[in-house]
Amino acid sequence: MDGPVGLRNVSSHCSINDMDDFDLSRLLDKPRLNIERKRSFDERSLSELSIGLTRGGLDNYDTYSPGGRSGLNTPASSTRDSFEPHPMVADAWEALRKSLVYFRGQPVGTIAAVDHQSEEVLNYDQVFVRDFVPSALAFLMNGEPDIVKNFLLKTLRLQGWEKRIDRFKLGKGAMPASFKVLHDPVRKTDTLIADFGESAIGRVAPVDSGFWWIILLRAYTKSTGDLTLAETPECQKGMRLILTLCLSEGFDTFPTLLCADGCSMIDRRMGIYGYPIEIQALFFMALRCALAMLKHDSEGKECIELIVKRLHALSYHMRGYFWLDFQQLNDIYRYKTEEYSHTAVNKFNVIPDSIPDWVFDFMPTRGGYFIGNVSPARMDFRWFCLGNCVAILSSLATPEQSAAIMDLIEARWDELVGEMPLKIAYPAIESHEWRIVTGCDPKNTRWSYHNGGSWPVLLWLLTAACIKTGRPQIARRAIELAESRLLKDGWPEYYDGKLGRYIGKQARKYQTWSIAGYLVAKMMLEDPSHLGMISLEEDKQMKPVIRRSSSWTC
Repeated sequence: MDGPVGLRNVSSHCSINDMDDFDLSRLLDKPRLNIERKRSFDERSLSELSIGLTRGGLDNYDTYSPGGRSGLNTPASSTRDSFEPHPMVADAWEALRKSLVYFRGQPVGTIAAVDHQSEEVLNYDQVFVRDFVPSALAFLMNGEPDIVKNFLLKTLRLQGWEKRIDRFKLGKGAMPASFKVLHDPVRKTDTLIADFGESAIGRVAPVDSGFWWIILLRAYTKSTGDLTLAETPECQKGMRLILTLCLSEGFDTFPTLLCADGCSMIDRRMGIYGYPIEIQALFFMALRCALAMLKHDSEGKECIELIVKRLHALSYHMRGYFWLDFQQLNDIYRYKTEEYSHTAVNKFNVIPDSIPDWVFDFMPTRGGYFIGNVSPARMDFRWFCLGNCVAILSSLATPEQSAAIMDLIEARWDELVGEMPLKIAYPAIESHEWRIVTGCDPKNTRWSYHNGGSWPVLLWLLTAACIKTGRPQIARRAIELAESRLLKDGWPEYYDGKLGRYIGKQARKYQTWSIAGYLVAKMMLEDPSHLGMISLEEDKQMKPVIRRSSSWTC
């Protein structure tokens, strides 16, 4: 995450009136951590929503019941009555509150980092949509939803701005990568400046921002039981605009979403162009979240029908073609090429010699994962943490695949977790391949930053996936590793090295999402019912993955 010191004024700079402002200054004055547990209300399965699309409104939501469980069969914490916060928790909350950004006296987000030692501010003083998600979850879990509501409304307003980059107009549904609040002490005015990619490294618009916005809107609704925000015409339109960008018909023969490098958490050139797993998993999750929140009116019904069709096609494609385990790796190793017609086994004409050597040693007998990318003559066998964790949380992964991902993490603990959770990608690309793939990017050198670096923020995603799969001991072990160093090291953005032993060479200190990710992981492990706001149960009506015997062999 980096960029120029100032954002250019490219049809994105104006002051806006705020009709939804509340006096939330009391957030900074809270005397102590509120650990009163709020239960998420029950989740209805996708099948209930996709069968008969004539039901209206948000009646598809279950009624909020304070004290009710999430319906995810997560066990209650064994330490419920003797919960003693780790000494780091208080420091983390203090640091998180210092990162709050105010617009006209009200908190609207958290800046990326509060690193007073860094000489370059770059864009770390802005509120990033993807970065704010763990902060938002922390506030929701702590019973402070208003800041999340403010953020959702502000970014929704920014979505409506005209977005131009070098005379080219972006789609109406595009959400900003980030925004900044400029305070004028003389005129006593606040102004919002949004960045839709026109100031980013590589000038790439974020594809993931819109998906995270929809996912966060559902998390807010699930946590609070407040249906009114999602029901507003503004939020309904916002969701439809985001999805219109993704569901439009074109030349692509795949249900996956074609994306450029730099469009996600990996926001620099790292060879993820095509159909990166992170975007596909987020796309799937956003579709399911929107399906539960869209009204069945004349405008929403058409979008809902498109979502249902896409979900079935996307799940079939991802579970079949992106999934890799020992058996599938052996099948690819024996592929024949230049096959034609519908009877082809090697449908993407992948050359077996293109399989990198490291995969054969990395793949355990038990375990598997969704690989990074699949496209004609190309399979990116790298492991990407965020995409696999979101696949579990969204139920893009079947229960069997989810368990296999956990098996892989346990079997390859040193490679994927090491001494500081958690590898964003594995393995690192080096030497000539690094020069070609990254364009000689000096920040993405081997085992650093996006190129095999270890990111503490991913701790919350791992913890959520562990709880959902019934493996809380994995999360507990990872959290203990983080607690041994995070506070002492000043909450770095990322760590370097094969084991994540060294603080990143250009890592910011007091990185907000490192702080928030730790808090969310701790609160979720202590009270697993929080999982309900960020997890979706498997849809029983979703077409099951076709077994290898019929899908991968003649």
